This record gives sequence, structure tokens and C-alpha cells, in this order.
Amino acid sequence: EGLFSEEVKKTLPFIPQNIAIITSPTGAAIRDIITISLRRFPNLSILVVPSLVQGTFAAQEIAKKIDFLNNYFEDLDFIIIGRGGGSLEELWAFNEEILARSIYNSKIPIVSAVGHETDFTISDFVADLRSPTPSAAAEMTIPDKNNLINNLSLLKSKITRAVKRNFELKTEKINSISRSLKYQGPENKINQYYQYIDEFSARLNSRIKHLVELYEERVKKDSQRLDSLSPWAVIE
Repeated sequence: EGLFSEEVKKTLPFIPQNIAIITSPTGAAIRDIITISLRRFPNLSILVVPSLVQGTFAAQEIAKKIDFLNNYFEDLDFIIIGRGGGSLEELWAFNEEILARSIYNSKIPIVSAVGHETDFTISDFVADLRSPTPSAAAEMTIPDKNNLINNLSLLKSKITRAVKRNFELKTEKINSISRSLKYQGPENKINQYYQYIDEFSARLNSRIKHLVELYEERVKKDSQRLDSLSPWAVIE
């Protein structure tokens, strides 16, 4: 029927806010789960639902408590069902079909935390998450708030550095584009033309001066030659 299928198992939220625990109100399991959970995340809201955890009517009572929570506490992030270690007979309630079907039909994720690490029950396989012990259930499902704060602080620093670096790169790119546009702009073009005109004028003046000097030199030489051929010069 797919009661053990991995495809139908629900995912637990990373940071739960409201959880419920179905277990014996006087056993060590409830104390361990509450102590560890609140130590790791003090803001957590925990609803304790007392129930039989062994005996003839235990499976039926736990199943009813699961159904009750589904009907009236839909905002729960998940439900932990469990108890401390015991003999096979003491843990048998967690092997019964009525409880297995209630776990399977639950819209709220179920965490099975029954017995010790070596104990396995049908509830473990039907539940959305199996924890080897009640204490481990708290460790596995409740994040450590201090670690979260530290990780967020590190992430914030990384993001800040990345944003700053990206801003610097974008700023440099904008400045580069601005310089390029300024160089290619009309004002710069006009300045380039003025510079070209000045350089051309200087070259032209230099050329004219050179040509004038050559012309003067040529006229001087021609004048001297004419003077040497003049009759007056010959008579003298």
C-alpha cells in the first residue's frame, strides 16, 4: 500500500516554530526532548500531548492524538511520537497497524523516536523521519540558534564583501565608459580640430618661411650674377 514508500514522506521545515510531542508525561523521553530543544532554539513553541506509550490501548490512544492534532493544530511543523527504551512487549504499541495508518495519513510530518538506537518498530518505517532515540530527535530536528546566528553573520560578511567588490567593479566600468565618451565627444573633437589647425598652421608657416628664404637666396644670387654682367661693372 506504500506505507513505507520514500516518495510519500514529508519534508520537515529547517527552522520549526511549533511542534508537538506525543509521549508519556512522566518519562525521561519528554524531559530530554524539551531540554535539548529549548537549549538549541529557545523561541520554539512546544505542545506536550500526554499519552500511554505501552500496553493494550497505547497504539489506539497515540493514533487518536495524531488525528486530533491534525484536526485542530494544522499549524504544527511536525509531531514527535516516542518513548524511552524497553522490551519488545513494551515497545509493541509502535508496531500496531492502527498507529501505522494514523502516521501514514497524517498531514503533519511525523518523527518516530522510539527506544534506543538498536530498537526498530513499524512506526519508524512509516514515519517521515526516524530518530534512534528521543534525545536524538531533538538534535536532528531542532537547529542550534547560536550556530544559525553565526552562519548568518558569516553570510552577511560574505555578501557585504561581494556587493562592495561588485560596486567597485561597476564604478570603475562606469568611469571607464565616461572617459571613453568624453574622449569621443564633440568637445574633444573640436579640441582635436583646433590642435590639428594649430599644427598645420605651424607647419605651413615654417614651409612659407623656408620658401621665402630660398627665394631671397635665389634673388640675391641672381642679382649678383646680373651685376657681374653689367657694362658698368665691366668698365670698372
